[in-house]
Amino acid sequence: MKFSLGTPPVTTLAIADTGSDLTWIQCNPCDRCFKQKAPFFEPKGSSTYKPISCSSNTCTDAILRTSCSGSKGTCNYAISYGDNSFSKGDLATETITLGSTTRENVSIPNVIIGCGHLDQGAFGVDASGIVGLGGGKVSLIIQMGSSIKGKFSYCLVPFFGKNVKPSKMSFGDEAVVSGGGVASTPIVARTPKTFYFLTLEGITVGNHRLDLDLDLDLSSSSLNGSKASHQEGNIIIDSGTTLTFLPSDLYDRVIRAVKSQTKLRQITDPQGLLNLCYLSRGNVAEVPKITVHFRGADVELKPINTFVKTTQASLCLAFAPADVLAIYGNLAQMDFLVGYDLEKKTVSFKPTDCSKA
Repeated sequence: MKFSLGTPPVTTLAIADTGSDLTWIQCNPCDRCFKQKAPFFEPKGSSTYKPISCSSNTCTDAILRTSCSGSKGTCNYAISYGDNSFSKGDLATETITLGSTTRENVSIPNVIIGCGHLDQGAFGVDASGIVGLGGGKVSLIIQMGSSIKGKFSYCLVPFFGKNVKPSKMSFGDEAVVSGGGVASTPIVARTPKTFYFLTLEGITVGNHRLDLDLDLDLSSSSLNGSKASHQEGNIIIDSGTTLTFLPSDLYDRVIRAVKSQTKLRQITDPQGLLNLCYLSRGNVAEVPKITVHFRGADVELKPINTFVKTTQASLCLAFAPADVLAIYGNLAQMDFLVGYDLEKKTVSFKPTDCSKA
């Protein structure tokens, strides 16, 4: 996601993440940080950068892991992710400027951000940090408030190949997903509020539909317990996670169905990461079609959504078994316009060539 930060505005590229709340970027000085192409953000060069003090209510009420080195010190944050990547640094407020296709750029003042000085993870050299698009208190979406009418959308460009363009994001009226081919599913209210919970009803492999038996009498307020995958709101949609993690019982059945319908030679993943791989030197059309069935929405995936090339000669199923939380990841969302309407409480999918969107 491309946006501008500070005054004067500095163009910034960061990873749009619907599975977390805090927006943070790498800042100077960056003692132990991942490599990035752009210079580190310089807080001293921005007239609108304001550190959040330890005595501020924002520090104690940020719903984050925060710490302080005295009442007059700066509020520090620490955030970690499921792949063990993390960021640590200072909490601050800053002006974020977003581009618009129909009107002048929109500047949002006093957005709570993290200024990272100790960051680690596989974020890629193009990204300077994370844009938190979750449903929690410090997310960019919640901080933008009524100005975007609870609506945002993104179109994830396939990130393999040459000259990959940044994925497009839209907010407010520009984010409405409409027209032919749109499939919409309800967002289910569960905790934590950071996550957008959807209801996965099943998956079709080829012509073989595999259903989850949903028990609608179960409480849908908790993630705990082995029955969580059989409740409403049993999967989150997360643009910051690569793979799709399925409830283990459904995953096992999907694996069996894919194996029975794929004539390619099965091999071990050369990277040692994925469970089902095939020898393939090009034609991904040799794999079965997979459709994901959300409540009220059937999303037909393309091979680029379901299989990933781990080497020139290996093709692996981009699904994995979930430990606790089932996740609909970003590979499955590529080349779809994905729209969130927090007022109507829906997520919508529309097949789209995102490189031309």
